[in-house]
Amino acid sequence: MAEAAMPAEGATPLLEGLLDDIVLWDILVLLDPKSLIRCRAVRRAWRGATSTRRFLLAHHARQPAFPAFSSSGCRNFLALDHRAAQLHTVARHDEPFFLEASCDGLLLSRSYSGRRLTVYNPATRDHVSLRCPSCGFNIVGMYPHGLTGEYRLLLTNFMLPEGQTGCYVLQLGSDEPPRYIGWLEMVKPLCIEISALVRDSLHWFLLKHGKYVLVFDTTAESFRHMRGPFPLGGVDAGLFEMDDTLGIHCHDDAMEIVTIWVLQDYQSEVWHLKYRIKLPVANIWEKLQVGGESWGLGVGVVSGDGDVLLLIHFRGWLLQVDSDGKLIKSFDCGHRDLCIYEYRLKQSLVKHTFLRALKGSEGSASPLI
Repeated sequence: MAEAAMPAEGATPLLEGLLDDIVLWDILVLLDPKSLIRCRAVRRAWRGATSTRRFLLAHHARQPAFPAFSSSGCRNFLALDHRAAQLHTVARHDEPFFLEASCDGLLLSRSYSGRRLTVYNPATRDHVSLRCPSCGFNIVGMYPHGLTGEYRLLLTNFMLPEGQTGCYVLQLGSDEPPRYIGWLEMVKPLCIEISALVRDSLHWFLLKHGKYVLVFDTTAESFRHMRGPFPLGGVDAGLFEMDDTLGIHCHDDAMEIVTIWVLQDYQSEVWHLKYRIKLPVANIWEKLQVGGESWGLGVGVVSGDGDVLLLIHFRGWLLQVDSDGKLIKSFDCGHRDLCIYEYRLKQSLVKHTFLRALKGSEGSASPLI
């Protein structure tokens, strides 16, 4: 840590007996958003010190990435605090919605009807409803554009005339039509694949092409591809962010072994087979009092501190399996139609100015509970 700063002469320290830098950067920055908001009410100095953009960005960076889920016929969105084995509802809609993207503490969802697009920050409770892109456009990613600070959507459209088919970019909240950025044969599967935002680029592992990861540079707004792990050694692959790099998980046909590859060297595109996790099938069957039937499992991966945790959903139960294949936690979440997404919610108290600017122009009810 940099040399700790002493309070200015005559200034009241944030906490008696401790240097301000220790209070800010070793204590307050580690709190979850709700606890931090409560702390702001204790002292005015705490509110000021924890409201700067520098602090809020550091606080966001230290937050865990919670797996996202849907339930109740895709009307509710939930986040799992896997450390406490608690599932929290973060948004509730009056009609079914798709969860389309998540980044910087924001969730983007689109109604099944295709009429409504909602952007919201569960931590600050800011939200806005927008018009959906016109018919034929598919949302395949959301990202902050580094040069302008805008939040933009990456879209595809394959229903337009020749010369207009391909990829488009749309600024969130803009009245301008989507801007065409070109065509690439490999983008066709993007409408059914989930992206991972790592190092200012969106990434997709394209099962159809097998050997490649498609990369979209969000600054230059251009595509390239990088090598993927091959042979993969499993089916139903999913891409995820792991400690500022990429991971890919897959499983065998019997749903008994989960394989996880990690991009060991991003620049050289070198992948490492880091885990082959044998699921504790017998323990799970005994726990759930089932057996002798097809699994029908939903599997997700949570990463942090250089390790992984498997999340398994089966008949309303959530189970956590560590990298050694040990069943460490299980609980009945009460949602029989729970759906696991690859998206992660990393909470943020950073004020997104575009949300507040657009909020005055719409009057829809908040999806936040």
